[in-house]
Amino acid sequence: MTNLSLEKKIGQLFILGFPGAILEPDHPIAEDISKRNLGGVILFDRFLAGAKDSNNILNSKQLNQLTTSLQKLAKGSLLIAVDQEGGQVNRFTKKRGFPVTPPAIELGRSSNLDSTTESARQTARMLRSVGVNLNLAPVVDLNVYEANPIIGKYGRSFSADPAVVAIHAEAWVREHRDQGILSCLKHFPGHGSSHTDSHLGFVDITETWQEAELLPYQHLIGSCQTDSIMLGHLFNINFDEQFPATLSRATIQKLVRQRLQFEGVIISDDMQMKAITAHYGLEDACCKALAAGVDLLIIGNNLAYDPLILTKVRDVILRGLDEGTITEDRVEEAWSRIQKFKQTIPLLTRHGKQ
Repeated sequence: MTNLSLEKKIGQLFILGFPGAILEPDHPIAEDISKRNLGGVILFDRFLAGAKDSNNILNSKQLNQLTTSLQKLAKGSLLIAVDQEGGQVNRFTKKRGFPVTPPAIELGRSSNLDSTTESARQTARMLRSVGVNLNLAPVVDLNVYEANPIIGKYGRSFSADPAVVAIHAEAWVREHRDQGILSCLKHFPGHGSSHTDSHLGFVDITETWQEAELLPYQHLIGSCQTDSIMLGHLFNINFDEQFPATLSRATIQKLVRQRLQFEGVIISDDMQMKAITAHYGLEDACCKALAAGVDLLIIGNNLAYDPLILTKVRDVILRGLDEGTITEDRVEEAWSRIQKFKQTIPLLTRHGKQ
């Protein structure tokens, strides 16, 4: 326990997106960091809510200045996250002067790990050089439905074979760790068999999900190669008759904590995706997810932008504490996990230095 207020601890439970390539003193994200103790930010190359083709990432010099400014506000304690998988899921693009790497499906076809290892090393070194310390990758979904609109279509899975996925993901995590970059396995319990996209609406995997989709997680947790796990907004009636994984205490506690025995940080997929907002409402869903056992909630603030969203969600959580729908112990548990998570990042990368 610390003397930090409950409100300040709640701030640490969020990763928030924001528009802009420079940090002005009066920018809302600056106040979220300095006044509301925001735990982390997520960077995007485009600002979808404003229909702009540029956002936080313009070039390496600009980005280094941005991450340095962010960390200065947070006294070096900020998580700075990005989705940099390679292939088509690239926030760091060739046109902005960054090196590109192949998609996972191409890497997984190789009979050895050389290409995956090199791609992961190149990615992690690049992230370190611009002050990013959390890569929301690798994807460990199985490519079991090749026409999947969000995984298979974009070649984001290493393979349909869980053993192939596991060894390539392990190489990815290892190379990121060597550079002081945290990784995140996604999208639990498995998005590779779905026929629909959770960005666009409710996704039911009850009839398509297979037990084999847990095997990469079992391998990586068992070999101590798991920094964090991202929950997908995926509904399976066999796990929870009411809620998708992100909001499901049964899924989190029975599958992740008990069956897989993972004790680290559980991260939500973007809570602004329509699988959540169209059915549960953003603020209430964040409270439900935290109560269910999610430790770190992502609000991309990019599909829709609200400069006051952290304050609004925090107030709903505080109301939930008053009403008993969430407990202080749950907030304390999540906060403690996040502090341990951050402590695994070398000070060098926390301060955005090379």
